[in-house]
Amino acid sequence: MPSDKGEALRAQAGPSHQVSLDDLGDLRRTSYCGDVGAADAGREVTVMGWVHSRRDLGELIFVDVRDRTGTVQVVSDAGRSPVSYVAADKCRAEYVLSVTGTVQRRQPGRENPEMKTGSVEILAREIRILNTAKTPPFYVRDGTGADELLRLKYRYLDIRRPIVQKGLRMYHKVSMAVRDYLDERGFWDIQTPMMTRSTPEGARDYLVPSRLEHGRFYALAQSPQLFKQLLMVGGIDKYFQIVRCFRDEDLRADRQPEFTQIDIEMSFVGEEDVWALVEDMVKDLWLKVMGKDIRTPFPRLTYWEAMSRYGSDKPDTRFGMELADVTPAIKGSAFGIFQAVIQQGGTIRAICVPGQAGISRQETDDLTTRAKSMGAKGLITMALLQGDMKSPVRKYLSAEEVVAITQATGAKEGDLVLMVAGAFETAVSVLGKLRLDFGAKLGLIPKDRHDFLWITGFPLLKRNEETGEWEAAHHPFTSPLAEDAGKIYPGMSDAEKGQIRARMYDLVMNGVELASGSIRIHRRDLQEKVFELLGMPCEEARDRFGFLLDAFEYGAPPHGGIAFGLDRLVMLMAGADTIRDVIAFPKTASATDPMTEAPAAVDRRQLEELGLQVKEVNRAETRKE
Repeated sequence: MPSDKGEALRAQAGPSHQVSLDDLGDLRRTSYCGDVGAADAGREVTVMGWVHSRRDLGELIFVDVRDRTGTVQVVSDAGRSPVSYVAADKCRAEYVLSVTGTVQRRQPGRENPEMKTGSVEILAREIRILNTAKTPPFYVRDGTGADELLRLKYRYLDIRRPIVQKGLRMYHKVSMAVRDYLDERGFWDIQTPMMTRSTPEGARDYLVPSRLEHGRFYALAQSPQLFKQLLMVGGIDKYFQIVRCFRDEDLRADRQPEFTQIDIEMSFVGEEDVWALVEDMVKDLWLKVMGKDIRTPFPRLTYWEAMSRYGSDKPDTRFGMELADVTPAIKGSAFGIFQAVIQQGGTIRAICVPGQAGISRQETDDLTTRAKSMGAKGLITMALLQGDMKSPVRKYLSAEEVVAITQATGAKEGDLVLMVAGAFETAVSVLGKLRLDFGAKLGLIPKDRHDFLWITGFPLLKRNEETGEWEAAHHPFTSPLAEDAGKIYPGMSDAEKGQIRARMYDLVMNGVELASGSIRIHRRDLQEKVFELLGMPCEEARDRFGFLLDAFEYGAPPHGGIAFGLDRLVMLMAGADTIRDVIAFPKTASATDPMTEAPAAVDRRQLEELGLQVKEVNRAETRKE
């Protein structure tokens, strides 16, 4: 017999690719891989999982076995256990194994501090290969480097990676913590229909054709909004639901065509009641899931304060660089553009960028191009150097005006001031985006902080950017402030419509909207007035919302609520880059699923049953558009 036991055993077993598969039989797992530790030393365990890696050292073969809890090292010794050695020799990446053996401490100097189980290993007595695996199209490990499209095509492999499982585990923990919290406070988890009628809620509906009534359609619910209000009319008082919602809209990092909300509604409440519940729930959630204690109550800003100071209705308050109104400082300026803007009722806003006075001409031109792409007519730069402002408009400004600008913005030697002149919303929103750009570029945004903020006092209505028509800023069922509700009348001017404030509120964290809600309309007369404001004739309102209007005539209580985007919430808590990282089977930015290849064509018989015909289109041209 050859002296090399490993080679002899390989020769006896035949080619390594000949693998006989085992079933579990009466074998059962005693431990998860990541739970094996020093306390188990000397104990026989059985673990089951996937081959993460394999190292062949002749008479010793090391196999790292992985499950959802972590990875543990398995040692197969040709001298001690020939049977397990032969099986280990046949193992390849992602084979499914069961391993039975004795836990032992690793030899001094051979511990692996990078592994939770790095102080121990399992000396295998028996290895069963439960299933083989083809060579994966990418390494199943964090930092794989594989293209996202490839990972989504093989999402079942991608899910095995620890970083993905971390996000899914956190999703579970958040969901359970929310359920427990609300259950303890008397909320009932009630399911509402996913298929309903199409109603205007701010996005395109996904339509479901009826097989029984050709030409009629259900719509997949964009939210349970109307149903939860009807539950309040029904006397439920406290409702919640972790619910799937569907919106046919353009996607981005934190948006999917199907998403999940934590939906909450209560009767006989005002804003303060909703805010108190939410703050306590978020505090409980952060403590249970993150192990962190957050401070409550959360600060509050009105919509107009947030826009004026940060240029955003979801401001990131983890750093400064607040916007300044420099209109009073330069209202007497000889610069014609300033005077024209002021005379037209516009404003001049500015931000101070610390230490950036020395940026190049090319960088200045790039900033101007970006500002114009966001709607500004231009961008004025002022560099504070050698005790004076260096700027293309310096000759139009007096020494007193320069001092007033520096005082208003807080600029110091070496700082750069950026100014935008124009309509209020354009000026502040452009500077708000530039503020975020520089905050990230200059490393001003701390990564380990969670800054919560309530935004209140939103406008009830907003202009649709495409059509120019008035539409609901939140949804058509949001109540206006009591002092503004009495001012609503037929034929209101656009200026008057823009001044109506809503009983709407958003919870913001680190510049991201976590939740949005409002106190709802509960009277038919007020609801009809708001429909009229939105340009919805009485006949159309009755046709679309007659069931809701009728319900309001049967003793509807005052009520309000809020909805969290659960996917977005978990994304932020997990420190992920997109919600796709915390959803088991997400869609791409074009709303497709590379794994199942959905959406897909259906056969002609299915279309005939639904009374539908598909218009042939050039798919390449459609994609190009």
